[in-house]
Amino acid sequence: MRLFAGDDWAEDHHDIELMDEAGQVLAKRRLPEGVTGITQFHELIGRFVPADGDARVLVGIETDRGPWVAALIAAGYTVFPVNPLQASRYRSRPGVPGAKSDAGDAHVLAGMVRTDAHQLRPAAGDTAEAEGIKVLSRGHKTLIWERTRQVQRLRHQLREYFPAALAAFDDLDAPDTLELLGKAPDPARAAKLTRAQVSAVLKHAGRRKIADRTEVILAALRSEQLAQPPVLTAAYAATVRALIAVIATLNQQVTDLQGQVEAHFGQHPDAEIYRSQPGMGAILGARVLAEFGDDPRRYACGKARRNYAGTSPITRASGKKKIVAARYIRTDRLIDALRAQAFAALTASPGARAFYDTQRARGHGHEDALRRLANRLVGILHGCLKTRTLYDEATAWGHRDNFRQSSAAA
Repeated sequence: MRLFAGDDWAEDHHDIELMDEAGQVLAKRRLPEGVTGITQFHELIGRFVPADGDARVLVGIETDRGPWVAALIAAGYTVFPVNPLQASRYRSRPGVPGAKSDAGDAHVLAGMVRTDAHQLRPAAGDTAEAEGIKVLSRGHKTLIWERTRQVQRLRHQLREYFPAALAAFDDLDAPDTLELLGKAPDPARAAKLTRAQVSAVLKHAGRRKIADRTEVILAALRSEQLAQPPVLTAAYAATVRALIAVIATLNQQVTDLQGQVEAHFGQHPDAEIYRSQPGMGAILGARVLAEFGDDPRRYACGKARRNYAGTSPITRASGKKKIVAARYIRTDRLIDALRAQAFAALTASPGARAFYDTQRARGHGHEDALRRLANRLVGILHGCLKTRTLYDEATAWGHRDNFRQSSAAA
């Protein structure tokens, strides 16, 4: 016996619809979030399970994380996290789309798992260790993105009233830059900075060629520039000081969280395999593991993993027209990490470099060649995880050398 449940969730409640194999609606309920709600969900399911029988319960819900989803999986239900875009398109199948409600969305989700469960991906059975790494690595990357946004705001503010600072400092999020701007956030005070003050800050930050760098900074800060009225300059300086405080805090938290990411990743059984991949250190390895998960049954083959990563091409064919293009519906965090790995692998792996150069020689641009290299590296990673072996340069790229040699001989 199979039962199908659609779960349209909100912050404080869940709209549930239960359906049988014939598509008949058995029950509709709005349940509260938390222990009370999940208990009522179990009781609702129990009403339709024969006392002497067993039932498989399939649940469609538009999320793949959180205590509620974990409770459903722990109870033995098969949970299908449905992409909201999939649900939206499925909603329009019976007729012209228009009406929408929470109860209606629950009906759509129940119908999806009843008719299309074979085309949906069930929630991965990742370990708690992998989920922990996901939380940490995503949090770490989010803080880095937030720091970048704050630095861009700082750059914009300085350009409006203090352009000399942009000429003096290359990295606006560097500790020495933040300290000097904090001491002198406006042109007048910056021009009064002494050689000893600047040198001391650079030395404390661990900079090299301190004397030369000091002269460059002072020359830029003391150069002639267009000025804003004093009142406006003071206002800009106040906002700059606030941004400096925010960026300094983000710097510290990024560093602290990086240590946590490295520590948790180092304890995972797959960490050694990930770190053996070319161009992949602890942080990139943690990000890739977090997004792929560690359920060994999740990807049936290397192609399935590449498709999920978004590195493999997608084909659109209709009539006489056929187009092979890059995938753009993908996990941004994963593709960002894989691109970074591919770029680093250009110097870490001769085979990766040769593959990249071959793609460029065929007329592919830099980004396209990197995507193709990332696609190849994902396949190599899949093979290493499947066979539980570390990366080997000869094994990974030897077949390409043999192919070229045989082609040359022919």
